Amino acid sequence: MLSELEFENFNQEKFDLLIDARSPKEFTHSHLQGALNFYALNDDEHKKIGTLYKQNQALAKAEGASYICANMACHIPIITQEFRIGSKVGIYCARGGLRSKSIAVILSELGYRVARLKGGFKAYRAFLLNFFDQTLNLKLFSLCGNTGCGKSELLESLPHAIHLEKMANHLGSSFGNILGDQPTQKAFESLLFDKISKINDFAFIESESRKIGEIILPLKLYESMQNAFKIYCFCSLENRIKRIEKFYKNKMTPLKFKECVAKITPYISANFKQDLLQNYEKKEWNKLITMLLEYYDKTYKQPEKIDFKLNTDDISKAKEELLNFLKIKHRINF
Repeated sequence: MLSELEFENFNQEKFDLLIDARSPKEFTHSHLQGALNFYALNDDEHKKIGTLYKQNQALAKAEGASYICANMACHIPIITQEFRIGSKVGIYCARGGLRSKSIAVILSELGYRVARLKGGFKAYRAFLLNFFDQTLNLKLFSLCGNTGCGKSELLESLPHAIHLEKMANHLGSSFGNILGDQPTQKAFESLLFDKISKINDFAFIESESRKIGEIILPLKLYESMQNAFKIYCFCSLENRIKRIEKFYKNKMTPLKFKECVAKITPYISANFKQDLLQNYEKKEWNKLITMLLEYYDKTYKQPEKIDFKLNTDDISKAKEELLNFLKIKHRINF
């Protein structure tokens, strides 16, 4: 069985297997969440057929078909072994064209129930852009507070959490780029849409700048964050230092530290910069982190309106206190 669905309906289906039929390079750049890359054409083949198609469409289709058959000969044993015949399969390519259609026909003939995404990944992206251009239909509870007060740890423990820094693979400050490469903007938006689309009523989120490393938050989401219920987190300096050391100590290489210090150099004195570098070299973590926290505390702008203050020295107790408050005051059931 073979059908074609608009994204809104395609997204409602519970597929046993979701196939991205595009090339590995396209898939790596961004894809629907949960998709597996059973490509019709690999990177080299995709480039070659694309060039040939501009010169001779008939020849390009013929040569493309031979590549697809060869690739499917490799994919079919894997698919049939992992997913029984009769399973529901979703499939898409770049624009809902020949790549997804070719694989869809083969799998349909094998007995799979196949649905193609009409318009392909391009239609999906158009849907996302429209989705993010609308006011977020969620009540947001935003965790704010100074660096190191445990907002991320608390967020990880809460239900309906939208963890923007985790999705962006960045800790959010000038020193936050220590986790490796960030996803592409499109890949981030795909993760974000997947998360938000599964939440119906309320969500917890950490207060962020609109830019997290190289990732830019959708404007409507950022505006909703500014108007969210503000939960101001605070704790002792001792615990803030411990948390910062835990997150950064083993991830911050000498080269990375120098790069991060260079980012804030225009805003600090030469002596302050020298002290930072010397403390890092001597592994004087307590002094180093205290200096950085003093710097960030001066730059942090506390929200004009705070709706609830929460001591986060103990994350478990903070979670319990917060959820009990919201149950009583906002009648939210967790």
